[in-house]
Amino acid sequence: QVQLLESGGGLVQPGGSLRLSCAASGASGIFSRYYMGWFRQAPGKGREFVASVSWGGDRIDYADSVKGRFTISRDNILMYLQMNSLKSEDTAVYYCAASPTTLTAPARASYWGQGTQVTVSS
Repeated sequence: QVQLLESGGGLVQPGGSLRLSCAASGASGIFSRYYMGWFRQAPGKGREFVASVSWGGDRIDYADSVKGRFTISRDNILMYLQMNSLKSEDTAVYYCAASPTTLTAPARASYWGQGTQVTVSS
């Protein structure tokens, strides 16, 4: 059974930092050849792209809203999102996703994690 499991969410003050992690399991070997990425969904809004990384790390994409503040990285089937200079508008449920193709839109994801809450508030 294929699973993506996120961790690292929580409550942080504006300007603070958090690091999210995602671990892939199941379907031995396939995730090492998959794009992996992060999406987020704020209350009352649709799910939006945050960042993604190719299986070899040679292609990385970011949403304009997080460029210069967030950094995505991966080590085979582990993926991370370092979030710095957090703003209140970053508050959302963050989802890990995986796809055999480029992953810059929710429709491209083949697998989803269950999500982890990030709240930025003073």
